[in-house]
Amino acid sequence: MKTAITQLFNLQYPIILTGMSWISTPELVAAVSNAGGLGILALGPLSAEQTRAAILRVRELTDKPFGVNCALLMPTAKETAEVALELQVPVINFSLGKGDWLIKRCHAYGGKVIATVTTAKHALAAQQQGADAVMVTGHEAAAHGGEVTSLVLIPAVVDAVSIPVIACGGFADQRGVLAALALGAEAVAMGSRFATVKESPLHDNIKQNVIAKDQHDTIFSPHFDGLPARYMKTPLAHQLTRKPVNFFVAAWQALFAAIALKLPVWKVMAGLLVEPQKIRLLASFGAATPRLKAATEQGDLERGMQFIGQSQGLIHDVCSAEEMMQRLMQGLEVKWQAVAEKIQ
Repeated sequence: MKTAITQLFNLQYPIILTGMSWISTPELVAAVSNAGGLGILALGPLSAEQTRAAILRVRELTDKPFGVNCALLMPTAKETAEVALELQVPVINFSLGKGDWLIKRCHAYGGKVIATVTTAKHALAAQQQGADAVMVTGHEAAAHGGEVTSLVLIPAVVDAVSIPVIACGGFADQRGVLAALALGAEAVAMGSRFATVKESPLHDNIKQNVIAKDQHDTIFSPHFDGLPARYMKTPLAHQLTRKPVNFFVAAWQALFAAIALKLPVWKVMAGLLVEPQKIRLLASFGAATPRLKAATEQGDLERGMQFIGQSQGLIHDVCSAEEMMQRLMQGLEVKWQAVAEKIQ
C-alpha cells in the first residue's frame, strides 16, 4: 500500500512502531521492520555505548529501514543522538525538545526526520525546522500524549502543515488504520499493540493484564514522571499520581538520579536554585525509572508502573509482529479506496 509515508521511508506498509523505553528493543524493532513497517528503537534509557550496540544489533537482524527515537529531555539524549548520527541511522524521530540541529545533521547524510508533536503549533515549528514528517500523538496514547484526542488533533494538524502526518494514540486494529487515513494521516504509529506481540520484551504478566483490562483502566496524570502521561490503572498508580512530590523530596530524588546517570552532583544542586523545574523533572525521571522497569521487565504491578494507552481495550491476544501486520493490512487498500470514494 502506497502513501506519502511509505514512499518517504521506503516501506511496504504505513505502519510504525513507536520508540518505547525498555520495550522497543532491537528484536522488536527488527520484527516490525521485517514485517514491512518501520521499527523505531528507543534510546531514552540507553547510554552512548548501549546505543551503539543496539543500533548494530538492529542491523544484524534486518536490512530494512528503521529509526531511533531521541527524547531530547532525557539527560543522555545528546550523547545517544550523536551515536545515531555517526552511524547514519536512516530515520531519526525526536520528541520533547527542539530538534533543528538533529534535522540538519541527519539530512546531511541523506536521512529522514520525524518530529513527535502534540499540538498544531509544535507541528508547524517542526515543519519550519525542516522535519520530513510529524508523528501526532493524541490524548489516548500511552505515556506522553497530548491534551486533545486523536479524532480532533490529527485533522487539525493535517490542515496546518504540508508535510506528511503520522497518527498516534488509540490505534490498535485495522479499523483504526482506516480511521486515521480518513482523518488525513499517511501512516499509523502503534505502541501498546506492538508492546504486546510475541517479540516484545514486555513481561508476560503485563501482556496478560493488558488483555484482561479495558479502555477505562488507565490513568492520565502529570504527577509521576514529571510530564502528563497515561498509565495502567492499579492501586499503586492511583497512589502515585494523586499529587506531585514536594520540593525537598524532589531534591533528594534528583541527587540519586544524578548519581545513577553519572551526572555531576554539584550541577544538580546548583540547578535546584537556577532551574528548579528542570531539576524537578530530573528527580521525577529518576524516581520513575525503577518503577517503570519493575513493571516492564519484571511484571510487578505492586511495585511498578506501566505506560499503556486506552487502546488496551482493543487488545485481546498475543501474536507475532508479522501476524499483527497482516491483520492490519489484509485487504486494507481495497477497503480504503471504498472509504475514500464515500468521503470525497
